[in-house]
Amino acid sequence: MFRKFQKDRRGNIAVTFTLAMLPVMGGVAGAVDYSSAFNRKAQLQNALDAAALAIGMQSLSGTSQAELSLLGQRVFSANVPEEMAASFRYLHSGTSTAIETSEWGNALLPDAGGASEDRILVKATAAQKRLLDWGEDWPVSASSVVRVTRGEEACVLALSRTATEAIKLQGSTQVRLDGCVVAANSNSDTAVSRSGSAILSAGCVYASGGTLGLNVSNAQLECGLPKERQPISRDPLAIMQPPEYGTCKSMPGGKQKTLQPGTYCDRTISGDVTLDPGTYILKGGQIRLGGNGRLSGTGVTIFLMEGASITVGANEVINLSAPTSGPYAGVTIFQSRDNAQDVKLNGGAGSQFVGFLYAPSAHVQYAGNDSMTGSGGCLRIVANTVEMTGNSDVASGCEDPLAGKKIHAGRTVSLMR
Repeated sequence: MFRKFQKDRRGNIAVTFTLAMLPVMGGVAGAVDYSSAFNRKAQLQNALDAAALAIGMQSLSGTSQAELSLLGQRVFSANVPEEMAASFRYLHSGTSTAIETSEWGNALLPDAGGASEDRILVKATAAQKRLLDWGEDWPVSASSVVRVTRGEEACVLALSRTATEAIKLQGSTQVRLDGCVVAANSNSDTAVSRSGSAILSAGCVYASGGTLGLNVSNAQLECGLPKERQPISRDPLAIMQPPEYGTCKSMPGGKQKTLQPGTYCDRTISGDVTLDPGTYILKGGQIRLGGNGRLSGTGVTIFLMEGASITVGANEVINLSAPTSGPYAGVTIFQSRDNAQDVKLNGGAGSQFVGFLYAPSAHVQYAGNDSMTGSGGCLRIVANTVEMTGNSDVASGCEDPLAGKKIHAGRTVSLMR
């Protein structure tokens, strides 16, 4: 019987066919694996490109590395299929030092061509499961690089996206912005407006909308003509937060007084006032000096909270400068984002203002004069809307007085891969 079984050839074809199909099945599985990996890589690349562009648009505006990482992860995850997202690992490299946040790190890489340009590299890898459970999963990786051009340094920035005459120059004002530009984020056709005999001298004018009344006779621009329909300029202090309130301090009596740093609740600061160096929080109340009043302070930051306001008239003197170190370095006046009280600085002769005047939800009326220039002209105005009605001379190159804080206008973000 055993010899009979040995001579039986009826199962040979099935066995031979099965053995022959093994490499065919492996080849088909390999092709499917390759196609699946290729498709996954394409999806990975698209998600990375979206994340890189989002990071590039938000960078260079004071956004922290941790916030950039979170932004990149959100955009990345929103652009990959849900079933794939769990298998991806993220790595975002991008400003001066690498800081790991989960599996992300940041390092902005200066371009070899100069400090005005940066490149952001975003990387990700994914594991591709093989169709046949043979060997290790196939790694899938991709990278995306965006080029971020910082743009030019601005001295005046209006943040409103819709206001007509978001930046207005009128009357007989002569505004000289030495080496810096004017920028308005409004999409209005009159985002930057000049009227009367006002004259502007600046590096350039950038408007997300249009401009009115600016020509070669009254706007001496290094760039030639105003640049219209431009991308918005980022708020340079967008992530800065006011300090916590302290115990309400009392206000000394008399016309002439010296104040100590701290929280002042529903008080009016008037007369001849000297501020010792430090942080001042006005919880309600106002700064209204009164006739021939004076407000002086070196190394101070004033926070205007809960409707607090400041008004300085033409016959009053303001002489303020920001601290050069610490969390509020470079910032002289910070009006909270929920405070829309107008800010009026019309200081008289002998007035100086050095640092950021920041009122993102308010209208700032600045009537400078030939004396109110700040030491070296280191004034920066960031507000919802800005009106300039007097003569003022503002300079760039203020890294030390402003603690390196800058407004950038005219930035571009482009995908390089």
